[in-house]
Amino acid sequence: MTPELVTLHVWRIPRTAVPRALARMATHPARLRRMPGVRFAKLLGTGTGTGFGPGDTDLTRWAALVVWDSPAAAAGFDASPVGRSWARLARAGVRVELRPLTSRGEWSGRRPFGEPSGGRVTGPVLALTRARLRARRAVTFWRAIPPVAAALHDAPGLLARFGVGEAPLGWQGTVSVWRDPTDLVAFAYRHPEHRAAITRTPTEGWYAEELFARFAVGDVVGDRTVLGWAAPAGDPETARGNA
Repeated sequence: MTPELVTLHVWRIPRTAVPRALARMATHPARLRRMPGVRFAKLLGTGTGTGFGPGDTDLTRWAALVVWDSPAAAAGFDASPVGRSWARLARAGVRVELRPLTSRGEWSGRRPFGEPSGGRVTGPVLALTRARLRARRAVTFWRAIPPVAAALHDAPGLLARFGVGEAPLGWQGTVSVWRDPTDLVAFAYRHPEHRAAITRTPTEGWYAEELFARFAVGDVVGDRTVLGWAAPAGDPETARGNA
């Protein structure tokens, strides 16, 4: 079943709080999954988005991706022990509300976003890619990434991008937010660097498991700079989302 709501929570913490964040990454995943109304959840480290490799880690930004049974269940996150714990640690935070549009592949052996049927979208969209790298192919993968990351930096319509991961090595992903679906499609399928990477994926055998998903952005609540948001908060073309 396709979920009605997925939320992405991202926190910026001071460097002095990094040891406490690492402790939470060890203890909070199970607590998050046990929360009422949670279908699927991951706590994630992040990267700067400049290279999407092992040297890209940003220890001052952390994230949680949560798939909910209902919006009512999601409304309880901020008051939950996990939500309160990260809020106390953070100096800034943001919540992105998402509606699945398309999803292909698996994450930890599951299809967390169901089989969404798409639909017309006129506002911002978020793309999530996630993969578990084959150890023997990791170096080849990381060598292929820099041209794609450089091209992404200057892509028209890009509002925000950063790397995500469940572990420092081998469990990689990317989050990117786009002004509208047209900009995302133009980069994904028409930009030569990204198109070349797509073409190489099946022949190189980089991934042991992979997932690609797109979402309509319904609302962005909090400090968008935590995401690296490029557009002004008052920009009517990006602030309205797809409510």
